[in-house]
Amino acid sequence: MELIIADKFFRKGNEFLNTTYPIICGAMTWISDPKLVAAVSNAGGFACLAGGNTPLEVLKQQIEQTKNLTSRPFGVNLITIAPLYSQQLDLITDLNLDYVIFAGSFPKKKEVQFARDSGAKVMCFASTESIARRMIDYGANALILEGMEAGGHVGQVSLTILLQQVLFEIPEIPIFVAGGIATGKMGAHLLLMGAAGIQLATIFAAAEESCAHPDFKKKLIKSNARDAVSTPQFDSNLPVVAVRALKNQATEQFGKLQLKLLAELDQGNISRSEAQNKVEEFWMGALRRAVQEGDVAQGSLMAGQSVGLVKEIAPINLIMKRLIRDIDQELITVKKLFDG
Repeated sequence: MELIIADKFFRKGNEFLNTTYPIICGAMTWISDPKLVAAVSNAGGFACLAGGNTPLEVLKQQIEQTKNLTSRPFGVNLITIAPLYSQQLDLITDLNLDYVIFAGSFPKKKEVQFARDSGAKVMCFASTESIARRMIDYGANALILEGMEAGGHVGQVSLTILLQQVLFEIPEIPIFVAGGIATGKMGAHLLLMGAAGIQLATIFAAAEESCAHPDFKKKLIKSNARDAVSTPQFDSNLPVVAVRALKNQATEQFGKLQLKLLAELDQGNISRSEAQNKVEEFWMGALRRAVQEGDVAQGSLMAGQSVGLVKEIAPINLIMKRLIRDIDQELITVKKLFDG
């Protein structure tokens, strides 16, 4: 696609990601499979395989499958609070990965260095200013600044605050912005603010190439922004990372699970790490039921508040084309305002 202005604003993100467009499809457990990742990469963007709690042999197969489907770069997303995280991390030296993305919570400094020593570029999520600065100190090559509007595991600070605290104040490394983004017009203004690129996920979950069950996609399309709610933490004795998903029976079941685990912790029947693992197992299982089986009542319908902007099931190429076109057109409009 011929761009009039956007190329200039794409340059920093493209140089880091080795892409045509610095548009990232965020990793979605059970959804970000080789087909979806390759489709986004082949369309000029950047996508990430979701490590989640994927068994090691399956993860290796998915990486090879993706390499067979695209010659373009892609990343592997590792969730630091997933039960298989340590084993997945140990595996990366054998995988010849170009990019490793740490998500879920923040990794240890030695883990960031371990990934870098493997030859990969490291991207870390930041949901607060302090985490952003810590990840830079740990050696992250780039940040994904994610507001609480996003889906899945999220922080507690809105993107509008994080832009002012982090994007405006930390020029050292590329910062990609995520959370509540579904349009090229919004992407254009984030680029104008200094973002190296943007990350979207919910809109890609509803794409034609997404392996998500048709009922899952229909639920996304019918939902409003207010339907995507963040789970609370009941007690500091059981620290849990908030999860944003469409409200349904799974949301209520998670509340009951927390109360049950807190009672077991009080009685000394379970350790905190075991309880946290059970929390992650709950979300992994509930998400699988929703994505693979179409259980939209009791499965986890992880989605960001941008779900209110997702109106149709469309192919990746069309989604990307619209985003890029609208970014360029909005930048042209802004330029005319200054020129006028």
